[in-house]
Amino acid sequence: MTTAICFIAVNTVLSCRNHTAASAQHNAADSLPPVETQKPNIGYKSAFAGQTRVGAIKTKTPLSVTVIDNSLDHPWGICNLPDGRFLISQKKGTMRIESPDGKSHKEVTGFPPVVPDGQGGLLDVNIDPQFSSNRMIYWDYSEKTSGGTLLAVAKGKLSADETKVENPTVIYRATPAFKGALQFGSRILFDKQGNLFVSTGERSAKEIRVQAQELNSSLGKVIHITKDGKPVPGGPFAHKAGARPEIYAYGFRNPEGMTWNPQTGEIWEAEFGPRGGDEVNIIRAGKNYGWPVITYGIEYSGDKVGDGIQQKAGMEQPVYYWDPSVSPSGITFYTGNAIPEWKGNLFIGCLSGSHITRLAIKNNKVVGEEWLLGDLGERFRALITGKDGALYAVTDNGKLYRIARK
Repeated sequence: MTTAICFIAVNTVLSCRNHTAASAQHNAADSLPPVETQKPNIGYKSAFAGQTRVGAIKTKTPLSVTVIDNSLDHPWGICNLPDGRFLISQKKGTMRIESPDGKSHKEVTGFPPVVPDGQGGLLDVNIDPQFSSNRMIYWDYSEKTSGGTLLAVAKGKLSADETKVENPTVIYRATPAFKGALQFGSRILFDKQGNLFVSTGERSAKEIRVQAQELNSSLGKVIHITKDGKPVPGGPFAHKAGARPEIYAYGFRNPEGMTWNPQTGEIWEAEFGPRGGDEVNIIRAGKNYGWPVITYGIEYSGDKVGDGIQQKAGMEQPVYYWDPSVSPSGITFYTGNAIPEWKGNLFIGCLSGSHITRLAIKNNKVVGEEWLLGDLGERFRALITGKDGALYAVTDNGKLYRIARK
């Protein structure tokens, strides 16, 4: 069912003017107060100006917001198919192929059993760059093992009738396994050579999260693997004794957002902090992103995390962070032409924040922030620019939204 629900989003002013100049966005950010009005959990000092709570920006283009479908079953990931339809993963272990007008869909089954407890389940999905000829899809999920649960990465062929996945095969497992149901990550990207980048969570508990700093563990990492799950040759730790050669970067907490910046060709990532300290990072080979040694958040108990430090030599600073938390999940750069003022902006689906964050970027710095659709009470799980230039979002409540020019 397709339902037009609103034309105005929270903190958004809609007008008849197009607003295409990036400089106008920046001026607006200079003159408007930040969208976040709550007090931070703790008064940590940021490392540089504009690292948090930059000035607000407001979309000028009139927008329409439409519910394309409200019958999804706990959707988690979304990717474009070559013909403009979407492939959407569902947490309990199935996928759905959805038309952009919401008038038709197909359920896809045949996946290995998942553990849909807590933050686990069938998570992200992406298609092979040669999908049009080989029909291969890739996904990751929480898998039960004798030692607990772990994040498994798998591949399989979408059947000709689009109702099942054929010959599902696990290509990689993020080990060690752990007896818990939290913080698996994870997103899947393909590079230009057809290899995979996969983000992994550090599984939350204090006794296991320290492995985000350990190069002999897959946890709390961005890994770089071939379509067969082997380390991509020449990785930054390929020749380091005791290190896993597939590790590309490390020191992450729960990275549920990962996407390519089409303007720079670099990976951008978003992850949950504990209480506060949600981050956006630029992922570069061999870099250490600090968790759990440095963070702008605190423990859920209110205690400091570790030594309570936010900066340390040899550890990367986030491009941007939030305190209090907004719980950033899926992210995407807007690549359409329908809303020119959004071009090159980063969009972030927020869970506890119950909105979509829009960040204007200049020279790899955030120069303006907007919160969209905060009046709908949704937990936005994943986002993508559709082939029609609209922004599409799935929510934990089972809805697929289309945000487009009015």
